[in-house]
Amino acid sequence: MTTTQAAHGGALQGIKVLDLSRILGGPLCGQILGDHGADVLKVEPPQGDDTRSWGPPFRDGVASYYLGLNRNKRVQFMDLASGEGQAQVRALMAQADVVVENFKTGTMEKWGIGYEQMQQQFPHLVWCRVTGFGADGPLGSLPGYDAAIQAMAGLMSINGEADRDPLRVGLPVVDMVTGLNAVIGVLLALHERGRSGLGQLVDASLYDAGISLLHPHAANWFMNGKIPGRSGNAHPNIYPYDVVNTGKAPIFLAVGNDRQFRLMCQHLGQEALADDPRFATAGQRSVHRDVLKPLLEQAFAAHDGVQLAEDLMAIGVPAAPVLNVEQALQAPHTAHREMVVKMGDYTGLGAPVKLSRTPASYRFAPLTEGTAFLDAANDH
Repeated sequence: MTTTQAAHGGALQGIKVLDLSRILGGPLCGQILGDHGADVLKVEPPQGDDTRSWGPPFRDGVASYYLGLNRNKRVQFMDLASGEGQAQVRALMAQADVVVENFKTGTMEKWGIGYEQMQQQFPHLVWCRVTGFGADGPLGSLPGYDAAIQAMAGLMSINGEADRDPLRVGLPVVDMVTGLNAVIGVLLALHERGRSGLGQLVDASLYDAGISLLHPHAANWFMNGKIPGRSGNAHPNIYPYDVVNTGKAPIFLAVGNDRQFRLMCQHLGQEALADDPRFATAGQRSVHRDVLKPLLEQAFAAHDGVQLAEDLMAIGVPAAPVLNVEQALQAPHTAHREMVVKMGDYTGLGAPVKLSRTPASYRFAPLTEGTAFLDAANDH
């Protein structure tokens, strides 16, 4: 674990972000922009972001869920349904480069502070709108939720064991990818603004993010018309790309080509498997996976999984032990990559994008108060 209080400004130094969002996708976008140097002011309703109550666990009445998405921001409470709140937020928009919001379609327009209304007044603004389904179309303006989008986008239909019910991915993958797409969109719009001087609307929807995650299942369906099913931990196209049992802990094999498969077989003293016509090529291994898997597990039965994974990686065969969350967060390489950070009593996940000259920094722990952008009010 590491504590970083870097003095550099970061890649987005000088960019002012007004984060009006709540829950996950929008706040994650704001946190990433803040990690890379943007000055992020978050405005929450008087009762606070809903995720403050999404626990346990709690610290001082605030859920860990909220703390994981709201560092490198300074927070204030504002009632945007009131005339006073609307006047305050307009004043902040006048100074901001970016607005991030995820209100239900029409809500901000009802308050007189929607994108089309503010675009006329502040043409420089990059406006990032995070929604469930977008503003129009058959499902437009409906609220979106991660698990519901996983179901509608086909993700649950391909996740889980073949003989079991469809299964939600065990983390809010749609919300998180939407947040990442929002960041990408904001950066693209800021880059283009450097040429035109004009902002634009960044439209990031959960539905689009969910559909975009369907590779390679969509590509397979486009080509062969077969509806993809669930294959458990196994890859639908290549094998062995699956969890396999060993004499102790299970490991994940990610064998992507014939050379890697032969190296693995040689290491196990099972060269005959690599020579078997059923397994000699990637396509044949995929077709005959139900035969191959028990043969591999029989060969692995004499091995300790963790050591075997290390040995296979050392000879160029992708393999990994199956770790729990605690083991992953405490792994030496996690510390080396600075993927766990501490600020006082706050501990969180580090920024995964590493820049050589302007790396991410961690300047404000969650719940830091602030009412104005820093250069406008010197509000530290």
